[in-house]
Amino acid sequence: MHGAGKMNSTMSEEPDALSVVNQLRDLAADPLNRRAIVQDQGCLPGLILFLDHPNPPVVHSALLALRYLAECRANREKMKSELGMMLSLQNVIQKTTTPGETKLLASEVYDILQSSNMSDMDNVNEMNYRRRKAQFFLGSTNKRAKTVVLHIDGLDDSSRRNLCEEALLKIKGVISFTFQMAVQRCVVRIRSDLKAEALATAIASTKVMKAQQVVKSESGEEMLVPFQDTPVEVEQNTDLPEYLPEDESPTKEQDKAVSRVGSHPEGAASWLSTAANFLSRSFYW
Repeated sequence: MHGAGKMNSTMSEEPDALSVVNQLRDLAADPLNRRAIVQDQGCLPGLILFLDHPNPPVVHSALLALRYLAECRANREKMKSELGMMLSLQNVIQKTTTPGETKLLASEVYDILQSSNMSDMDNVNEMNYRRRKAQFFLGSTNKRAKTVVLHIDGLDDSSRRNLCEEALLKIKGVISFTFQMAVQRCVVRIRSDLKAEALATAIASTKVMKAQQVVKSESGEEMLVPFQDTPVEVEQNTDLPEYLPEDESPTKEQDKAVSRVGSHPEGAASWLSTAANFLSRSFYW
């Protein structure tokens, strides 16, 4: 199936949608690309349409891309006013078939956009209200999310970041993550019933990276705390597709190109137009 053309069967569309949304997510992870993606005519509407996709990993990946884009304050108003954005986010939160992590991520993006033009006080009230509402939709089984800051030895280029991202995405209970490449850190949002050690185990499984937790002491100083060496049993995300072996991966060459776009915004722009073409073919016929 890997060699199948895009047009010959509906089955071959699924990996294409996933690879395109993953490419957008990787582009959005680089702060230098976030303005360009939101200014592009096709990408934001495409990501919104991905939120209604029947394949759960596509929806989660689209939400991660939107989460990255919303980190750029200048993008928030445009994102919020984009046709269908807030409604699609609400649909993801309220749909009974949406996995818990995806619901939490969707409500996080909704919160950021909803509060984009409020004063700080309104902001806090609105966030609390939304959180209570999200808790209601999520049901009592989903406890609150928590944030874990990891310092990752070996996180020094985009291929390592991709390895790290793949390892984290496979863990059930991971909601979102943001990389701070300059300081070799990853800020991870996880369900409160997931042990932080599970993250360290997953990152150690890459064989080229090792994680320590960043914690604040009582005096407010940051300290690095190593995790225990005993591996933790990690519950895998069952609704994620198997990753293709490296040599068969159709996106391998594109990944090389994408990993360089941060320092060449025009490279990002040309890739964005490719993505927009794909999105228009996929959705607008």
